[in-house]
This record gives sequence, C-alpha cells and structure tokens, in this order.
Amino acid sequence: MKKRKSFTLAVLACAALLVTSACNDKEKASTNAINKNEIIYATSKDINDMNPHLYPGAMSAQGMVYESLVENTEEGIKPLLAESWKVSEDGKTYTFKLREDVKFHDGAPFNAEAVKKNIDAVQQNAETHSWIKLSTKIVSCNVINDYTVELVLSEPYYPTLVELSMTRPYVFISPNDFKSGGTKDGVGGYHGTGPYVLKDHKVDKYATFERNESYWNGKTEVKTITAKVLPEGDTTFLALQKGEVNFVFTDDRGADSIDVEAMKQLVDTGDYQLVRSKQMNTKMIVANSSKLASPVSETAVREAIWYAIDRKTISETIFEGTETPANTLFSKNVNYADVDLKKRGYDVKKAEALLNKAGWKEDKQTGIRIKDNQPLSMTLYYDSNSASQKTQAEFIQNALKEIGVEIKLTGEESTSIANRRAAGDYDLLFNQTWGLAYDPQSTIAAFTSDASYLHTTKGIAHADELYKKIEQVMTSTTEDERKKLYADILTIVHNEAVFIPITNGNVTVVAPENLKGISFKQTQYELPFEQMKFEK
Repeated sequence: MKKRKSFTLAVLACAALLVTSACNDKEKASTNAINKNEIIYATSKDINDMNPHLYPGAMSAQGMVYESLVENTEEGIKPLLAESWKVSEDGKTYTFKLREDVKFHDGAPFNAEAVKKNIDAVQQNAETHSWIKLSTKIVSCNVINDYTVELVLSEPYYPTLVELSMTRPYVFISPNDFKSGGTKDGVGGYHGTGPYVLKDHKVDKYATFERNESYWNGKTEVKTITAKVLPEGDTTFLALQKGEVNFVFTDDRGADSIDVEAMKQLVDTGDYQLVRSKQMNTKMIVANSSKLASPVSETAVREAIWYAIDRKTISETIFEGTETPANTLFSKNVNYADVDLKKRGYDVKKAEALLNKAGWKEDKQTGIRIKDNQPLSMTLYYDSNSASQKTQAEFIQNALKEIGVEIKLTGEESTSIANRRAAGDYDLLFNQTWGLAYDPQSTIAAFTSDASYLHTTKGIAHADELYKKIEQVMTSTTEDERKKLYADILTIVHNEAVFIPITNGNVTVVAPENLKGISFKQTQYELPFEQMKFEK
C-alpha cells in the first residue's frame, strides 16, 4: 500500500488542477460548513429515487425523511408513529394506536387512513417485496377510527414488528404524492413525517435536506444536511482536508469513502473524530450453488475457497484491525446465531485436499486445475465504487491462484451486482448480511427470494428441507422451537459453504471534532442525524 503521507504531498502539488475556483457554485459545499451548523457528507452515489416503497434510493437519505410505526432499538421495539399496539391471542391481528400530533411535510395529516393507503400501496407491489415475508402474510389493513389501525395477517409471524420498523418499505409518504392511487409506478413528491425535508436535489451532484420545522418530536439542532456525490478515496480525502465536506460514514453497501490510513491522518489533525459502532454485519462472498455449468456448484470447491482465504490477514492488513475475521454467516451477538458449527480456519493443505478428492487435477502447464476438460475458473464480482472490496478481491484472487483456482475479477456498480444476484448471473460476488436490526430473519428469509439469495441456495442438496424450515421458523410461536429451527437452518447453509464469511463489519463515522451526539441505530443503513448537534 502507498503511504498516505506521500499521497498528501502529491495532492498538495496538484491541488490547483483538481479544485476549481467556483467557490460560490451551488453544487459545491462551502468551506465554512462547520460554522454554518451544517453537516455535508460525502457519498459515492446519488440518493436516487426517494420513493420509500421501492429500492433504488439511498437508505441513509430515506431514513431522514420517512418514519415507521415502530423503531428497533437496543432495548427492543419501541413506539414511533404508533404510540402503542396490541397483538391478538392468536398472533394474527396487530392493532396500533397512532400519534395524533403528526403531519406530513406537505401538511397532510398522518392518520389511520394514511397508514392504510401506504400499506395497501406496498401490498399492491407485493411481488417486489417478497424477500420480506411480512408482505406475504398481510391480509388487510383496516381503519378502526381516525387514529387506530388494524393489521390482519394470514398466520402468526413473529418478526412482524421488526419488519415494520425497517427503513423501507413499510414507512409513510404523503398520500398527496401517490400516482394513480399508489406508489409502485412512482410518486409525485417525497413528503414523509421525518425530521428532515428534501429541499434540493441535483442528480449525481448533491441533495440538500433541511430540518422539519414542524417535526412532532421537536426541531433538530443541525439545520441542514447535504449529501455531496464524490468518488471514494483520494477525492473525498482531499475534500475533507479542504473543508468542502465535513462528514463521511460507511454507506449502505458497507463501503467506507476513505481508507483507514486516511481516517487516522484526519483525526491526527485534531479537527476530526472517528467513531465506530459495534459489530453490525458479516461481509462475505456469496456462491451460486445453482449455476451447474460452473465449478462453484460443487460443495467441495466452495469449501476449498473458504479454507484458502486468510481472514486474519484481510482484517489486519486491509482493514487495519477495524473489522474482525468472520468464521460464520452471523456473529455470535446476533439473535439465535450462537450455534455450534464446523470450524473452517485458514488451511491451504485442507483446501488442496478437498479439490484433489473432488477430481480437480493440477495442470502444470497453466497452473489451473482441470476436471473433465473444464478449468477450475470462476468470476468474482465486486463493487467498483468500493476500494476495500477491490483490494480484497485481488488478495483472494492471488490466494486461490496458489491452489490452482483461477478467479477472474469484475468490478461493477452495486445496482448491477444486485441485478446479477437476482438473475443468478454470477459465480461469486461480494455481499453482506442485513445487520443487527434485521437478522437473522431478514437474511434467512432472503434465501427463498428471487431478488436475493434463491440462486445461492437452491442448488444445495437439502434445499427443500431448508425452505421448509425457514417457513416454519417464521411462524413459530415458542423460543425453544425457534432456536432449534434456526440452528438447523444455519447448519445446512454452513455445511454447504454457500455464504463464505470474510469479516464482521461496522458503521464508521469521521466527523468534525465539535459535532456531538454521534450514535448508531440498530441498523447499518442510516444514522440518527436528528440527535447530532455542534458544540457552541
């Protein structure tokens, strides 16, 4: 790795070429951002379509604008737009008492009718939301009175409140923004009930959010938040040094805008602070078990890849100890994930033995193993906007070459990779679990979803058994039954090595030293900006 110090000298030498003199341009953040009580954060991608009932939008931005009935906290599910709720004895009906002091950003009332319209709008597009099992359980949403709403399910579903607390899709947008009575074909505006209002947006340049002066939970201290689109790495680092942005954080792809060494250099100036959350997710390689034309469809090949990756070196060298080596799909602090699973440490000889036993013979001429005239060659897709994923991919490519496995690398936009995952058009790709607020149920429910991990799991030997147990665990009514089913599910996918863990990740924030109240939600996708304030 190049030393950041030498990079900085080079940057200073060519700064005049990189920065234009248009200091007053609206597209460029002010260098006096801190004095203006404004957070200007760097993001590698545009906020995109902010329709909260679809998925292209940046969740970090949507989380400022829209709210859910309940929120997921470290202490459990708490009231948000719903003051309270009751669950029927049979577990099929949830009755919510709504707050009566809430309005949408456009002045429309937030009431039971607005809740019904939003939930019905989501359900009109249920196929898109099939990865969320709640979408397959909702029978109806009924207005009881102006501020009481009833959600009826087809059967008990224990993660109901958790999935209602997610950043999307069960959040609320003004019915005035609906098109043709719904949201699945787009919306006419982005008016939520949250602490910030989207005021200005120039695609691939910036988006500006201003505080909601009528917010039901009190006005925020920070008046303006701007998302400025910048390439990750050196450009963002330079922008921080010059004061063009003053805040960066791990985005909803799990990627940091600058590397660890750059973060340290900024903190050493005394102008910035570094804040990290506890472990939130598992970063992993997802293997396509259903792609029969590829070697990746073989369990032995997937296991060999697992054994051949040195997670400790990735943790210590690429992430400089900020992420810990992961050995299972979920870390032990995830509910129901403390399961005794087969240990697969870094063991090159074991990897080679697995390939030999599976009939993959060494070809001394090419260095690539071969079986039935097919080379042991696969493609690994990584996010082209993530410097850490690219570095990991190159490290893994070199490691697997040593055991006769050819890994071709392809960097693509995150949206393109998501499309590949949904279509099954991949051998291997980087991904991450949903995180503390959502797991294990959300990641595991996605095992059966066309949009997520169906191609990952459907080629394994016990796929039907796996899917049956997933259906059972989601409707289970006792803790003991749930623990046993989750243990069985995790054992099946672990033994098949379709999710190859790399590191346990967290949310990282680099912010001005005088910005207080930095904290984290039970999710890796958004930050509680409303709790932050600048020290006077």
